[in-house]
Amino acid sequence: MKYKLVYTNRAGKDIQKLPPEIKRRIGKALLRYEQDPHRHSETLRDSNLGTYRFRIGDYRVIFDLEGSKIVVLRVGHRSDIYKKL
Repeated sequence: MKYKLVYTNRAGKDIQKLPPEIKRRIGKALLRYEQDPHRHSETLRDSNLGTYRFRIGDYRVIFDLEGSKIVVLRVGHRSDIYKKL
């Protein structure tokens, strides 16, 4: 089953702040992950941020699954992403 990527406004702002090479890397990874997100994701312990995360190098993509949609909530460096609420 293929999922559809949906970005929140906050995730869009996070992505705009990233360097171009990181944006490309995250974009390519998300396109691969939309085929089977459960295979590539891990469940977050703190559900205040979101339900799942993808690890893409030193960057993390926080997301929820809603039916056949991957709702991207936040994108950021691993050192900062879990501090932001």
